Amino acid sequence: MVKVIICGAAGRMGRRLVANVLEHPDFELTGAVEYAASPELGKDAGVLAGAGECGVKVTADISPLLKNCDAVINFATAGVVECAELCAKNRCAIVIGTTALTADDKSALGRLAGAGCRIVAASNMSVGVNLLFKLAKEATRILGNAYDVEIVEMHHNQKKDAPSGTAVRLAEVVCEARNWNYDEDVRHGRVGMVGKRTGHEIGMHSLRGGDVVGDHTVIFAIDGERVELTHKASSRDTFAKGALRAAAFLKDAAPGLYDMQDVLGLK
Repeated sequence: MVKVIICGAAGRMGRRLVANVLEHPDFELTGAVEYAASPELGKDAGVLAGAGECGVKVTADISPLLKNCDAVINFATAGVVECAELCAKNRCAIVIGTTALTADDKSALGRLAGAGCRIVAASNMSVGVNLLFKLAKEATRILGNAYDVEIVEMHHNQKKDAPSGTAVRLAEVVCEARNWNYDEDVRHGRVGMVGKRTGHEIGMHSLRGGDVVGDHTVIFAIDGERVELTHKASSRDTFAKGALRAAAFLKDAAPGLYDMQDVLGLK
């Protein structure tokens, strides 16, 4: 049995995480956490998730919960490093699905992992998306640098960051395969008289609208043909199920900073 705490438990993603934990025979929900001013504090996490009463109340204080926990699953947008530090002090593993982590955040997580914490951090927990990362890497290697690469992502109209963390990772995968640099070689959108496309750039385009959970396409184009790799998520459950898989992986893993490629054996 894997005992888990969900951070951001009252949010859209958090509620699906709670529901998936409650219905999984190998997992037990031992805590549900939200920010201090959340109107959902004190409410039953299972009721909020539409899964029925479970006896776990939403709280703002994670510290006392960590003594009865194997892994924290955190999709919250704030306090990611601080939460990981508390997990490290309590010898509790942590799964981080938060997007838009800064370079400083990633460095801090690396230090915690080096000090003995078990962490899975990924921009996207979906098994299918992580297969897309692998396929994009292989396609880049096989097709070579002659193919123009464009990345298009679409999400719901409430998403705050752009491009998505998944789209950023896709561009990083292509850059790594080509020995390019993300900051120098990714071009975010085009407007006006920009001139013809160069052979040394990756186009990045973000679309927002409606309730789209997450669509990502990597386009490889050359004169005469085009290869497109696409993943479409129709339910947040795909991310929740991946996060549970990551939590199960960490239960027996050595200390370290992992991603979903490690969890799925794709490296």
